[in-house]
Amino acid sequence: MKFAHVFVFGSACLLAATTAVAQWQWIDQNNKKVFSDTAPPPEIPEKNILRRPGPPASGRVTFSAAPAPDATAAAVPAAAGAPAGPKPAGVDKELEEKARKAEEAEKAKQAAEAQKVAQAKAENCQRARQGKATMDSGIRVARLNAQGEREIMDDKARATETQRLQAVIDSDCK
Repeated sequence: MKFAHVFVFGSACLLAATTAVAQWQWIDQNNKKVFSDTAPPPEIPEKNILRRPGPPASGRVTFSAAPAPDATAAAVPAAAGAPAGPKPAGVDKELEEKARKAEEAEKAKQAAEAQKVAQAKAENCQRARQGKATMDSGIRVARLNAQGEREIMDDKARATETQRLQAVIDSDCK
């Protein structure tokens, strides 16, 4: 139990120590590094501010509390990495061309799938018509049962199979 109190006290001390760390770092007029928990004076140029409050900037853009207007205007285009001016027209044309090609590829894929479905329906239709013609001819038809034995279809089984084949013809032969 005593160990828990020591642990809590030690954690509180560490937490207090981390909050007392200087959050601002800049180079003053005498080229000396200054560490402070307050913002640098307004006469310090933006390029001389080395660190700002918060976690280390890992790709994160932070701005000082009161930047000089001319420094902000000069820093924004450079920070964005984009040229000052309109976007090049070629980029939009390339993007549109890629989107158009992707759309055409999707349409071609859907058309190929529809063609496969139509071909399968045509084959089913042909088989169903052949089977119905066999049932309508009146010849004896045999099937294999679950045990693999051959058995002749009676009139009831023939009528059921004829109905099933007619349903396939009605759905697939359009």
